Amino acid sequence: MDNPARGGILLGMTYDSDVVIVGGGLNGPALALALAEGGLDVTVIDALPLAARQGDDFDGRGYALALASQRLLRAVGVWGAVADHAQPILEIKVTDGRAGEGPSPFMLEFDHAEIEEGPMGYMVEDRYLRRAFLDAMEAQPRITQVSGETVTAQEITATGATVTLASGRSLTARVLVGCDGRKSGTAQRAGIGRTGWDYGQTALVCAIGHEKPHNGIAHQFFMPPGPLAILPLPGNKSSIVWSETHARAAEIAALDDAGYLDALRPRFGDFLGEIHLEGARFSYPLNLTLANAFVKDRLALVGDAAHGVHPIAGQGLNLGLRDVGALAEVLVDAHRRGEDIGTINVLDRYQAWRRWDTATLALATDGFNKLFSNDNPILRGLRDVGMGVVNAMPGLRRKFIREAAGLSGDLPRLMQGRRI
Repeated sequence: MDNPARGGILLGMTYDSDVVIVGGGLNGPALALALAEGGLDVTVIDALPLAARQGDDFDGRGYALALASQRLLRAVGVWGAVADHAQPILEIKVTDGRAGEGPSPFMLEFDHAEIEEGPMGYMVEDRYLRRAFLDAMEAQPRITQVSGETVTAQEITATGATVTLASGRSLTARVLVGCDGRKSGTAQRAGIGRTGWDYGQTALVCAIGHEKPHNGIAHQFFMPPGPLAILPLPGNKSSIVWSETHARAAEIAALDDAGYLDALRPRFGDFLGEIHLEGARFSYPLNLTLANAFVKDRLALVGDAAHGVHPIAGQGLNLGLRDVGALAEVLVDAHRRGEDIGTINVLDRYQAWRRWDTATLALATDGFNKLFSNDNPILRGLRDVGMGVVNAMPGLRRKFIREAAGLSGDLPRLMQGRRI
């Protein structure tokens, strides 16, 4: 349902809203809610029809939310709707090995009890998170949702941004925000190029049911073709993100469910007993892609539109929510000071805040993937010893735990659990 936006008038230009967000996945709605709570009027444009975004069936997709991301969701009023469906991540175990041979005896073990704040994060199924965002936006009078529409053109002027939809309708705002993924049309239309490379890997994603309880433990098992992540979902279920070479992944994806499980079992092991598939299966080619700029006049990029990283540390959505927290704080603070929120002077504050952090994490995940996704015996020995050393040093181990929980660095107020 569309709500009337109240963008107002500035420098003689009439606005439909203060901010237009292209992309209604997860980052777009999170940003819309944060901005609306801060007193700005927002329009969210999503290509999917509303009915398609409201599905309640389990399809196997889930997200690892760091503790700081959970705080942001609580601050924007979404967490209460998903809390009962969330699985706390109490431990993380990182191991190295080969399929069918079991893990190396050297491992990293991160236990939430070593920090005071609580669980390092939570696993939440996609269906619950998306529905919670939709319901929260519907209840917020400052947010207008435009569903089933795509943007075909955009124009930036000194005083505002205008987007044209496939239906011919035009919308104007002070700021245009692209939350439209790694192939962001918003970035392309703005002439923002990208830097990156292909990893030669494809992620196979599914959910499995298993015989034994996971006890809230997440596992990251590094194998020569790529890592396998086993992430705990509520009940005796886990989310799987499994990387293989493009060719091998294509072969596995083409198998029927029984063949797929036969390929997974030697990699997964038997520590959780018998396994079976739950929901659908997905596959995604893996690459690193960074926008050459996160902002231009009256335009900002958020989430995968700004940066797409390897899922090796499960940080994709968490990186996007950090963007959300930072951009919302910059825009709301500028609005309260009476500044024009679309000027490059304002938007550069967001870029300065997020670009270095993003580039650093992107290069770190890239380096970890290259270090672990090989069968070089020298590198295998070095990384096993390195994991053993880190695991034996409580201070360094706690630093890694805080990193995993998203508690390090210059956190936006929303990720501290505070309102803007």
